[in-house]
Amino acid sequence: MALDAATVELLICTRCQRTGEVSDGDVRPGKVLCDALAAAPTPGIAVVPVACLSNCSRGCTIALRGPDRWTYVYGGLNAGDVDTIRDGAARYRDSADGLVPWRERPEHFRKNCIARIPPLGQAGTPIPSLKAD
Repeated sequence: MALDAATVELLICTRCQRTGEVSDGDVRPGKVLCDALAAAPTPGIAVVPVACLSNCSRGCTIALRGPDRWTYVYGGLNAGDVDTIRDGAARYRDSADGLVPWRERPEHFRKNCIARIPPLGQAGTPIPSLKAD
């Protein structure tokens, strides 16, 4: 999906199951969380279900990303955290580069950040390849 500069993506792992196994036919907590967030869209935030964010030991996981922005991955969430997620996602959307000051983030986001990933193309110097002589 092509995004305009004012839109960010809220990726939600629909396979997350928090703790224990989910029986066949049961709806996974990640899917419940995704459905709850998709039920009331927030302007400028696209809810995107994904099959797995590979953070299984930390419960329901989301990621926030957008053009020319830092990407954040958060874990330990559930359907009871919908308001917290919407608040954090709106603060992310309203920032110029995805960097929401730590004290301005919802408490859950401050305590459950799994990763912060720089934007593609951010200035930096790649390490040269090592070649055997």
